[in-house]
Amino acid sequence: MDQNDQQPGRPGDVVLGADGLPRCPWGVTPDDYREYHDTEWGRPVRGDDALFERLCLEAFQSGLSWLTILRRREGFRAAFAGFEIAKVATFDDEDAARLLTDPGIIRNRLKIQATLANARVAAEWPEGELTELIWSHAPAAGQDRPAPRRMSDIPPTTPESIALSKELKRRGLRFVGPTTAYALMQACGLVNDHLADCHARELS
Repeated sequence: MDQNDQQPGRPGDVVLGADGLPRCPWGVTPDDYREYHDTEWGRPVRGDDALFERLCLEAFQSGLSWLTILRRREGFRAAFAGFEIAKVATFDDEDAARLLTDPGIIRNRLKIQATLANARVAAEWPEGELTELIWSHAPAAGQDRPAPRRMSDIPPTTPESIALSKELKRRGLRFVGPTTAYALMQACGLVNDHLADCHARELS
């Protein structure tokens, strides 16, 4: 999610959708954002392959709108074998060359190389280790900050995301800076950054 994607209204506050439901300003339109906001963003995600996909997509999003990634999501899944770590880890130079010509994804050489390298690293870990590593950086129970009321209340990084980024890098992963790590934490439900008056907050 790109926190800069906001809709008209009081800057950063919830916005009423056409259905009358209050949403985070970025989650009102277009339909791609609304569906993602209402059904995925902030819901807990577990499982190594599922988290690997989110981590890769957040890395590809860096410098782009999240909408660009959402609209290519199925293309990414087709190109990267459903983001199954064991399969992506076997990709070779021929696969890398193929990916650089695939119009269904973001054809960024460094990000493609990082995705393949990250899969090779993660493939060496015991099953469940990526999930455990990521979720071990969720804020401890009772230590969540107050529910944000405006988008400006949401930080780009937190101490937990900085620590997660450092640990992922220490373990050999690339394109996992603190901002990317925090976007992952938001998207996968480690934190709940739906605004206080957003209808989806209680669903996450």
